[in-house]
Amino acid sequence: MLKQQFNLKLSQKLSPQQIQLMKLIQLSTQAFEQKLKQEIDENPALEPGKEATDEDSFSNENEFEEQDAKEKELNVDEYINDDDTIPAYQLQANNYSADDEDKNIPFAGGQSFHQYLKSQLNTFRLNEKEKKIAEFLVGSIDESGYIRREIEDIVDDLAFTENVMTDEQEVEKILKIVQKLEPAGVGARSLQESLVIQLKQKQENEARKLAIDILENAFDLFAKKHYKKILQKFNITEEQLKDAIAEISKLNPKPGGAIVGNNKIVEQIVPDFTINIVDDQLELTLNSRNAPQLHVSREYNNLLKGYSASKEKSKSQKDAVYFIKQKLDAAKWFIDAVKQRQQTLLKTMTAIMEHQKEYFLTGDETKLKPMILKDIADKINMDVSTVSRVANSKYVETPYGTKLIKFFFSESMKNDQGDDVSTKEIKKILQDVIANEDKKKPLTDEKLAKILKEKGYLIARRTVAKYREQLNIPVARLRKKI
Repeated sequence: MLKQQFNLKLSQKLSPQQIQLMKLIQLSTQAFEQKLKQEIDENPALEPGKEATDEDSFSNENEFEEQDAKEKELNVDEYINDDDTIPAYQLQANNYSADDEDKNIPFAGGQSFHQYLKSQLNTFRLNEKEKKIAEFLVGSIDESGYIRREIEDIVDDLAFTENVMTDEQEVEKILKIVQKLEPAGVGARSLQESLVIQLKQKQENEARKLAIDILENAFDLFAKKHYKKILQKFNITEEQLKDAIAEISKLNPKPGGAIVGNNKIVEQIVPDFTINIVDDQLELTLNSRNAPQLHVSREYNNLLKGYSASKEKSKSQKDAVYFIKQKLDAAKWFIDAVKQRQQTLLKTMTAIMEHQKEYFLTGDETKLKPMILKDIADKINMDVSTVSRVANSKYVETPYGTKLIKFFFSESMKNDQGDDVSTKEIKKILQDVIANEDKKKPLTDEKLAKILKEKGYLIARRTVAKYREQLNIPVARLRKKI
């Protein structure tokens, strides 16, 4: 049975212009410049630079509005369903969220890591079968330079995928050849094996000979820094052990990274803001590359005037006018979005600068106040998501270096006086305490918690462990030195 029902529904939808603004806000400076160039290339009604005079601009604006009123006799429905005349932003806005961005990943030119390794195989005398096995082993090396698969599995894969019948002994023999390739240490199956390979490729001396002996016969003791047991096991002096450890510390735990890292494109950070101290006052400026001058093409407005003046209006002329109006609308919306982007960036960064004024004046990280996204959103009367877009993708140049804006946000904790302190302040003090500890007797997490308590920060041992891990500082045992 069919029924008719009348329902009232309240919903909020973002307009194409709002979505366009959100997308512009989250772009970095370089990405924003690319977007500007793309928009100018695609829309002939949008032009860079400043118009001749503001009066002319105002005049053109009024003429366009008057012309828009005169064109009401145009049958818009006749064109609105024509896909060729729908601006690109309309097609995208209703189908994608503000976070859906096309990400084009650039690739570095030159040889890849595996190509570099395979090219070195030509320096060895290998028959066709051996070369296939060697190339397969090279292909099994990961970006860190290791082969993390069992030889038995590699033998099976060679049979099934390459039609090469072999055994573990032959693969082990070819693996020894692969392990002679540069950079030293590639093709190893463990950190222990990689370090030994690197040492064996160096010119032998007493310290390196001892280092190889320690790695081959006491790797677990070395990894756990049980130095006293190593001294007893090898019957050596502390000075000899120090020399051996110094040789091991020069080795690369990720030999593949030496090549892979060089092939990666290094992104240059372009700060969106600059903060300077002028006469003990903070001065904030927006990067001029984020504030371009744009205007609507006068030529397009003149075309509309020409159409208005003509007595006979053909269908082709109406088609042209409809196209012109679409491009003019798109240009005006884009210019407005760029202006709003500039205002939003400045408004957000100004609030952050004022909140963290003590830090920006001194550069002392312990002066950073607790600050979350909602604090700034409430100050500037904007949505938290807008502040998040600014914080996660923008950089500010300060007298103390260029920093991601997200750096200035942190949660709060209470000290023994009941005052709110930033977790960044606690982490900085924790970092300083560990940096100044006696490396022969590193401080445990429990002792660190006690020291912080004495300084007025009441945090538990497990919280100290969490902060230490966030700072990428190892446990006390692994910080121990002779």
